[in-house]
Amino acid sequence: MKNIKKLLLFPSDSIRVAIEKIEKGLVQIALVVDEKNSLLGTVTDGDIRRGILKGIPIEEKVNKIMNNSPVTALISDNSEKVWMMFKQKAVRHIPILDDTGKLIGLEILESRIDPHPNENIVVLMLGGLGLRLRPLTENFPKPLLKVGNKPLLVTIVENFVMQGFHKFFFSVNYKSHMIENFFGDGSKFNAEISYIHEDDFMGTAGSLKLIPKIDLNPIIVMNGDILTKVDYNHLLDFHLVNNSCATMCVRENNLQIPYGVVDLENQKIKSIHEKPVKNFFVNAGIYVLNPEIISFIPEGTKFDMPQLFETLISKNKEVIAFPIREYWMDIGQKDDFNKANYDFFTFFENS
Repeated sequence: MKNIKKLLLFPSDSIRVAIEKIEKGLVQIALVVDEKNSLLGTVTDGDIRRGILKGIPIEEKVNKIMNNSPVTALISDNSEKVWMMFKQKAVRHIPILDDTGKLIGLEILESRIDPHPNENIVVLMLGGLGLRLRPLTENFPKPLLKVGNKPLLVTIVENFVMQGFHKFFFSVNYKSHMIENFFGDGSKFNAEISYIHEDDFMGTAGSLKLIPKIDLNPIIVMNGDILTKVDYNHLLDFHLVNNSCATMCVRENNLQIPYGVVDLENQKIKSIHEKPVKNFFVNAGIYVLNPEIISFIPEGTKFDMPQLFETLISKNKEVIAFPIREYWMDIGQKDDFNKANYDFFTFFENS
């Protein structure tokens, strides 16, 4: 049973504090208690991201997003009963209470099963020309440009492997031989790497049709110019818990309008908002797709992920957004490349 002291929160604590507790606790949950240590609720990474999508600021109190009715067990329940609760309720964490409702400990599903590698396939889109980074990309494909002290693609692969992923498809075109020569079959990175060769540029979704065989597990698709600290297991959990067929990672973006915005009703001025800030979510270039979704991609043509999601939406499929709150940088332009090099030693040097 997990020692819970570092996982405890009070309902007056902020969502930001909950994020810190979850990240430091390494078990993807925080526990909300009162001053008598009675359990009031739980907060998971998924609860936090759903709150972000609803526009709840992370400085708000954690009771705005917590689960008020978590699955719990009593300290008197035997191991077999707790195990059945894990299976029947499809949960990963069960707080353990005494007969008065006070929190005693935490049972974690992963501690009861044998660890195993993550079998989900990761597809990295690496075929772009990197025109906006010329002349840096005249002799190297963008994924092999050094960010910090190693090629960008090495950091991407290492982050996945560190989180338990080992099956990769690299979709390549421009200077593909350099990528293949560098990574080979992936064994030196503790990975299995296969290659998809785009004879023509097929967009950010089109080359998925070239994958020879995909099992029943959801696949992660990611643009190969993204530097991020996203927890991909959290992403998969979010996708599965929400019964999504396709999940798009999104990033909150703020745009300040440099003028006073006038709200009109016909010619009458109703209000004036001085230099308002508009908040919206943008596509972050990371996706989770159920295998059957690939059937919606047309054969042999350029097809981008936004087109795929628009197709799914038009057919009333369940597609959702996963908000990224971790470090994320799309290295598309020289300013982004320079900033990523600066950020690397803060966020990735010890990865």
